[in-house]
Amino acid sequence: MQNRIMITGAGSGLGREMALRWAREGCLLAMSDVNEEGLIETLELARKKGGDGFIQICDVRDYSQLTALSQACEAKFGGIDMIINNAGVASGGFFDEISLEDWDWQISINLMGVVKGCKAFLPLLKKSRGKIINIASMAAIMQGPAMSNYNVAKAGVVALSESLLIELNSFGISVHVVCPSFFKTNLLDSFRGPTAAIKEQVGKLLESSPISAQEIADYIYEHVAQGKFIILPHEQGRLASTLKQQNPQLIYDEMIKMTEKMRAKSN
Repeated sequence: MQNRIMITGAGSGLGREMALRWAREGCLLAMSDVNEEGLIETLELARKKGGDGFIQICDVRDYSQLTALSQACEAKFGGIDMIINNAGVASGGFFDEISLEDWDWQISINLMGVVKGCKAFLPLLKKSRGKIINIASMAAIMQGPAMSNYNVAKAGVVALSESLLIELNSFGISVHVVCPSFFKTNLLDSFRGPTAAIKEQVGKLLESSPISAQEIADYIYEHVAQGKFIILPHEQGRLASTLKQQNPQLIYDEMIKMTEKMRAKSN
């Protein structure tokens, strides 16, 4: 039987690459995004790779759209075996500059979008004893300066995943959370921040990544198959995570220095 997989944010970037990675295994894919043009292209590429499925516009802020997607999966596939909550947006700025509206926007998509995705698909996952993959970020572990709302949202995704790992085990549902560092993606298209300088600095970090979205998708595929819970695709991220566990104060001191440099540049 073909694996049946739902992916949010599948119209571009890592969402598309994960769709293509599982398409190579001949999976049935339910791909959603707010970008219909990108979804159409992803579906065409997935079919060339050996997969098939359908696309559906879905804004993860709207629970009714996610439940509609779940119902479509049941109608078209007879259920679902795995969901990948990937849809996300980028933002930045120092805490004293970020508006409460930007906080609400960030949390509603990057955290509550994942909560709602898990909630909407849980009945189907209980039936299939399926898998949940939540895409967080190294920002959940290494809280860098000038991105507090993003840090908090992604840390919430890790905490949610830890909670589900514990609570859903008795239903035979496996849970995984992915924490990639910066990589080349179109996240800047949705970026919100108080200054152009912050966006420029984030852009440079994205461009400097040693690995691509395709390589990250491959890494995720392999480590989900191995049953890993926390998946850290970047070697630098794995080293930083270990260092923070061993000596968190060292990390905090470095982040303070980084903040001082960033503030100096923005003045």
